[in-house]
Amino acid sequence: MIAKKIKPQTLLSTLWIFILLNMVFRDLHQLGKKSFLEEIMTGVVNGVEITDELMLIGGFLAEIPILMVLLSRILSNKVNKWANIIASIITMLVLFSGLASADMDDVFFMIIEAAAFVVIIVTAWKLPSAGKIPANA
Repeated sequence: MIAKKIKPQTLLSTLWIFILLNMVFRDLHQLGKKSFLEEIMTGVVNGVEITDELMLIGGFLAEIPILMVLLSRILSNKVNKWANIIASIITMLVLFSGLASADMDDVFFMIIEAAAFVVIIVTAWKLPSAGKIPANA
């Protein structure tokens, strides 16, 4: 398997980039729908008023995967394990919170992102603890 040739930290960082690209493309993809553009122009999307406070919260939540690209490569294994697991769970919950109003392309991207989150969680869980040297090192 290719993943065994890649350091876990590199794989984790790359998976976060993969998730970010899917998130960004999914959002850009929505702009092709006339009805979505009309909703944006009204300031209410899927029945939710877009306020400055909501945009700030969205910014904080979007920063989680962005930050994980860096943190996955620089944190110690012990901290890296829990940071990736917790960040994956939080980001998954945020993404899947929109499932009720999701259309087919949203579900498509969510399935791909969910698979990547599972790989992140499994990879992070398998990170060797501090003081333990992996058998293949």
